Amino acid sequence: MSAHPLPVTVLGAGQIGFAIALLLQRTGDFAVRVADRDRARLARVAALGCETMLITGIDEAAESRALGEAVAGRYAVLNALPFHRAVTVAGLCARAGVHYFDLTEDVKSTQAIAALAADARAVLMPQCGLAPGFIGIAGNDLARRFDTLLDLHMRVGALPRFPSNQLRYSLTWSTEGLINEYCNPCEAIVDGQPELLRALEGLETFTLDGVEYEAFNTSGGLGTLPQTLTGRARNVDYKSVRYPGHCALMKLLLNDLRLRDRRDLLKEIFENAIPATAQDVIVILVNATGLRGGRLLDDTYTARIMGTEIDGQPLSAIQLTTAAGICAALDLVAAGRLPQSGFIGQESIGLKEFLDNRFGAAYAGQAAAVHAAVHV
Repeated sequence: MSAHPLPVTVLGAGQIGFAIALLLQRTGDFAVRVADRDRARLARVAALGCETMLITGIDEAAESRALGEAVAGRYAVLNALPFHRAVTVAGLCARAGVHYFDLTEDVKSTQAIAALAADARAVLMPQCGLAPGFIGIAGNDLARRFDTLLDLHMRVGALPRFPSNQLRYSLTWSTEGLINEYCNPCEAIVDGQPELLRALEGLETFTLDGVEYEAFNTSGGLGTLPQTLTGRARNVDYKSVRYPGHCALMKLLLNDLRLRDRRDLLKEIFENAIPATAQDVIVILVNATGLRGGRLLDDTYTARIMGTEIDGQPLSAIQLTTAAGICAALDLVAAGRLPQSGFIGQESIGLKEFLDNRFGAAYAGQAAAVHAAVHV
């Protein structure tokens, strides 16, 4: 890393933005500025030693100008705002020549950012979280192990360790992003061809480490992997993992009660009726089948990740994994281990390289490895 801290802006001081700021600030390698509209949230990150910037504006134009000020002159921007701000902020970064990273699961936003990156002077790297994000890194690593890849199935869940309601679910991240995943079309490869599948379909059950789960189609988790593997795989899909019974209840809400057509109301119901929790667990299961050396083989990657405490700050599992993903992406670009301009898909990162990274090590159960690098 540089002998001087690299100036970066984190947009959003919510749970994920706070975790990103914490991981970056403690290394000493980044001069972290956090921008948000909420003074109380900014006060919390200021206590970490981060610079803060209050985003104010009475209309969208004023807010966009404020975001432009937050971007200007920075080495990189890490966007932890809701998905519908992704394209706007990526455009600001592209015009300013500032590296851009985000966590969006929204397919249309990612496609728009890829178009912006065609002649960008800096990196535009969306979908840097857990899923999309790390799951694409793990999936592509398994895919590369075969001479001929046949099937690749990726399953991820961010679940309460102690479910307390009929949905057997707690809010662990963006409610808007969750609704997006449950309502939007799901990219996949079926019999060698790109296809869009319906969310909440494809229900299956499985047992992992003695716990029974269900999984079903959700949108956005594959990131850019379908484009990468089209023509190389027979079947590729992504499903969200939940405890049994969740999918049926979500179909009741979204289809029978037609709340998919009233997403603002659904968001209000979720946030008023489903408790948030910091006692969560991340479940990851990736399975690939293919030919290697003329033999039909399969290979599996699994992980179960809990939250932790860093510098006296408790981080939930979803905070830790999401923040670790985007911080690792920034770290690898800063170290020159990834291209320095244009669009970068998560699968460009090798699994070993990611897990060996000081931030990515959190996925290997080594959260303590998130430490300062030696200045050179």
